[in-house]
Amino acid sequence: MMTSRSVFVTGASRGIGAAIASDLNKQGYRVVGTARTTRPELEGVSFVQCDVRDPESVRTAVEQAREIVGEIDIVVNCAGIMNDGLLLTQTQEGVQEVLDTNLTGSINVARETVSDMLANKWGRFVFVSSIVALWGSPGQVNYSASKSGLIGVARSLAWELGRAGITSNVVLPGLIETDMIADLSDRRRKEIVSQTALRRTGRPEEVAALVSFLVSEDAGFITGASIPIGGGVGMGV
Repeated sequence: MMTSRSVFVTGASRGIGAAIASDLNKQGYRVVGTARTTRPELEGVSFVQCDVRDPESVRTAVEQAREIVGEIDIVVNCAGIMNDGLLLTQTQEGVQEVLDTNLTGSINVARETVSDMLANKWGRFVFVSSIVALWGSPGQVNYSASKSGLIGVARSLAWELGRAGITSNVVLPGLIETDMIADLSDRRRKEIVSQTALRRTGRPEEVAALVSFLVSEDAGFITGASIPIGGGVGMGV
């Protein structure tokens, strides 16, 4: 595939974000990824340091990205953290950090990058949410709230930007084999898999394949969509 499009991927240093950045690079996109602290090595992908919680950090990172790849055509918001625990044990700081990173951080990035898309009358936003946005999960009030919020963000942007040829969609991964689920107990893992139609966990590359389609020309009539990719988990919601 040959393309001149540029992509800005937050949270590209590992897991799903790294898989997305790598996949798009292999397809010929010019990719800049973000990392909060270090600048990891991912073949063909440039990195800028960015704390999505900080609007000034986002502004600087986007400016640096433009210096590397030019105007930004596509944004994949994948930066996210977890801080699980029952609500009664959660501190205000623990709740706020998750909301600031997962939800407000995505808004910060969208605000800083949308001008390029508006100028070119073409663009793609993809927000990486989670099936728990619809399903809910014990011990994840903060995480579920942040991921649910992304659906509202994406759909609102779909309305705001549709006339400019800009799409805005959400993907909702289920249980994907990344570092984020490394501490999941065997009991909880088996419980989730037992409620998954395909009876297995997913791979980051499978999420990347869906994102690849949503940012392509072929997906130009898809916007405001929330697409589960969880092997059938949570189909009843």
